[in-house]
Amino acid sequence: MAKGDSQFSSIRLTENVRDIMRNPEKVLNSLTRHSGNTDYKFEKLYKVLFNEEMYFIAYQKIYSKVGNMTAGVDGKTIDGMSTSRIERLIESLRNETYQPNPSKRTYIPKKNGKKRPLGIPSFDDKLVQEVIRMILEAIYEGSFEHTSHGFRPNRSCHTALLGVQQSFTAVRWFIEGDIKGFFDNINHEILIGILKERIDDDRFIRLIRKFLNAGYIEDWVYHKTYSGTPQGGIISPILANIYLDKFDKYVKDYIKDFDKGKRTTATRQYRLYEQRRYRLAKKLECETDETVREQMIKDIKELRQERNKYPAYDKMDGSFRKLKYVRYADDFLIGVIGSKEDCKKIKEDIKVYLDEKLKLELSDEKTLVTNAKKPAKFLGFDVSVRNSDDTKRDKHGRTVRCFGDKIVLRVTADVMKKKLLSYNAMKLVNEKGTEVWKPRSRYYMKDLDDLEIISQYNAEIRGFYNYYSIANNSSLVQSFSYILEYSMYKTYALKYQTSISKEKNKRCINGVFSIPYKNRKGDTIYRRFYKEGFKRQKVARGAYVDSLPVTVTITGGRNSLIARLQNEKCELCGANEKLEMHHIRKLKDLKGKQDWEKRMSARRRKTLAVCSKCHDKIHTGKLD
Repeated sequence: MAKGDSQFSSIRLTENVRDIMRNPEKVLNSLTRHSGNTDYKFEKLYKVLFNEEMYFIAYQKIYSKVGNMTAGVDGKTIDGMSTSRIERLIESLRNETYQPNPSKRTYIPKKNGKKRPLGIPSFDDKLVQEVIRMILEAIYEGSFEHTSHGFRPNRSCHTALLGVQQSFTAVRWFIEGDIKGFFDNINHEILIGILKERIDDDRFIRLIRKFLNAGYIEDWVYHKTYSGTPQGGIISPILANIYLDKFDKYVKDYIKDFDKGKRTTATRQYRLYEQRRYRLAKKLECETDETVREQMIKDIKELRQERNKYPAYDKMDGSFRKLKYVRYADDFLIGVIGSKEDCKKIKEDIKVYLDEKLKLELSDEKTLVTNAKKPAKFLGFDVSVRNSDDTKRDKHGRTVRCFGDKIVLRVTADVMKKKLLSYNAMKLVNEKGTEVWKPRSRYYMKDLDDLEIISQYNAEIRGFYNYYSIANNSSLVQSFSYILEYSMYKTYALKYQTSISKEKNKRCINGVFSIPYKNRKGDTIYRRFYKEGFKRQKVARGAYVDSLPVTVTITGGRNSLIARLQNEKCELCGANEKLEMHHIRKLKDLKGKQDWEKRMSARRRKTLAVCSKCHDKIHTGKLD
């Protein structure tokens, strides 16, 4: 090969390497390839943070969230995002002058009446955290246990609950796990030590430590954080999963030592009738006389019926025991086929492990050992084992018992009551010593327009049903819908100072309450009250993620949001220069009087790529 050809090949190879290093999908997939190998050490991760393309992907992933328009302690929001802003951020990371801002602490109400602390990070910190989150997910996702469901791709509360339903069959006891203040009590040194097991990059580790120690500001007073993950931080969930993965693997090893026996011993009566049935069935195969065959078939059916009167296996069989486990974030549920003494020992062993290895405290009061015939609480559902000897015919026409010992998921009336009261859509009335639910109007909604009211009620019903659609008694959500339906009628009646019957008669079309509105083309269409039923759903999206390859796919390439920024042509005045992205919180906030508002409304966009002069004029109200 000629010298020039060799140089050309070298240049082309270098360009290919640069292309791989710039392409976020290729960068993340190169990390993902080693994810399942827990002995592999990841190096030079900090350099990935210099890749501008990673921030473009991070920006397009998080830009649409309403919270980005809430200012952090630096007073900045997502508004004014630009390529220059990203360049400055990368430069501060390159020379290691980057320092995360403390989060701004606020409080949100909890279901029990208490308040949960929430941290509001600065948007620049959110952007860096999203890039770190993508890197950490690529590294760790392939090594997480299948029993972990919280904050993971293609997993959800539903996959955790369906995991319980599929694998906890015939358990005799539940252990409801409760870790005291988990997110606030993660030990920083232990977490850093866990990260160092797989990451050999001091600068990357130092950056994560900066976020852990960034602290928070409450009432303009700075508070340093000595434990816990960043308040409201994007990386908090993945760091929590990395921390508790140690616990998942401990339980996995614990199961190997705990489990005993391959199957339970059949009861004496069941075994007796089954043996007689089996011997008769074998004789039937050789019998040719039709009269004798008919009698034998009749006898086999009678033996099967007699057999089904007795339990198939001995529930007190000490030679067989099993442990099942599922975790979602810091909530976990354990199912045990064994004795109550086994459960007490398991609980104590877990308590000791969490305390000694992870410096976490298991709540004795809330970590309950429950008989599986009684409901355990997990992710808002009541979980219990069905005790039933009911039979049904299989595909061969034989009667089989297939309902007993199956896990049942239920939504309770108490859950619905609390949700309806939180919406202020219901009041409780005592009638002759009985608590009666009565729909009520929602006074605070009377100033909303008609479309917003029905849309709000539909969203609340759909949201509740979507979550509880996998419950065995999902049809109970009909009661929830009924209260909200009549609360909606009362709200419209309050708004127009009329009666429920008049509102229903005026707005019902073919028996369905409907609100007309005009679309962008000026056509009149209708928003109808939810009437699609509450049928039980048996499958959740992502329930069988084990069959999927662990790869990162960034759909659609570069989002038009980035293309518009890099186009360097102001969408208002047409000036050719570096642009800034103007963001608004919600489209309905636009009044439609200014030209820029009309453009955003027409395009149904919450963003506008503009030059700095136009952006200043938008905020000062001086744009012609």
